[in-house]
Amino acid sequence: MREWVDIAYLANTRNLNGGLVARSAAGLPFLLSEGLTVALVPPRLDAPRRVRVASVQMRSDDEAVVLFDEVTDAATAQALVGCHCLAPRDDFDPADLVPEELPSWEGWTVVDEAAGEVGAVSSLEELPQQVLLAVARPGGSEALIPLVDEFVVTVDEDARRIDVRLPAGLLDL
Repeated sequence: MREWVDIAYLANTRNLNGGLVARSAAGLPFLLSEGLTVALVPPRLDAPRRVRVASVQMRSDDEAVVLFDEVTDAATAQALVGCHCLAPRDDFDPADLVPEELPSWEGWTVVDEAAGEVGAVSSLEELPQQVLLAVARPGGSEALIPLVDEFVVTVDEDARRIDVRLPAGLLDL
């Protein structure tokens, strides 16, 4: 039996030709490449379960627009949003599968544009789909904030401060 590794997450559709925005998973470098065949999980009805990467257009170090041979329209691409791309571990050099080290932000202040100061980072929680900032709030409660580009506005290393733009209600969870 082959051992599989989760290498990417399909975050969003990108164009009418079936393009998808793919982000690296589990703190790994971006590993999707042309010609690589991946399994998509969880499987979706009326959508391919295995696909071959046709092209990769990098947008940042950990994000790219990806086209798959089997995905040629927006509807099929939309059905795959939220899937993870699994590939056989044997297809990679073991050094490529070492997760990147998470930053050490413990004690940094988190400030939301609308709510003001949220609290201080107590830890980073690494989940398969994303990393969460665990923030100790005044009064002893804790807020879990997804560490995603859509929420993080700026990171000021000198001030040890993370400015965020959180959706309404997230801090109430």
